[in-house]
This record gives sequence, C-alpha cells and structure tokens, in this order.
Amino acid sequence: MFEFEILQELEPNDEIVEIIKDYEYTVKNGKIKHLKATNLQFIEPTEYLITYPYTLTIFEYKVNEISNKNFYVKEHNQKYNLKEIKQILIKFKI
Repeated sequence: MFEFEILQELEPNDEIVEIIKDYEYTVKNGKIKHLKATNLQFIEPTEYLITYPYTLTIFEYKVNEISNKNFYVKEHNQKYNLKEIKQILIKFKI
C-alpha cells in the first residue's frame, strides 16, 4: 500500500482569484506529496475551474521551468505564464 505524506499545501494565486471573482468558479488547492519509503515527490496542481459564463480549467504548477510557464489551460491545451493568463481572463471578462 502506498503511503503519502503531504509536504506542502499550495495556495491559490491572489492575482488570478482577484480577476475571476466576478465569475462562477471553484478552486482546488494543490499539494506537494512525498511517497514514503522512497525519494519520490508528486505535485498536484492548484486548479481553477471557471463554470460561468465560460467554461475554463486552469492548472497552476509550482515548478521551476526555464520557460517560466506555470499555468496550463486544459481547453487550449497550452501552457502560459502569469501575464498571459491575466490577459486571457481579462479578455473573457469583456
């Protein structure tokens, strides 16, 4: 049986929450987990699910990438950085 230990609870990004506050949305906090008896770590992303007026699923990963694109939009099947995500959300707001 696999046993996981939660190393860190990942909080939602305040800037994104501020932008989507006018929409109907849910946020699921991410987690960094450690598989006991190994040195493996697993990252569950923070999930922002916008349900109205548009359906949009944004995953925020806490990783150190060279490209610095921590966000993934499921519907677009593409990665974005914070500035690009803000532009997308503001565009939907209009």
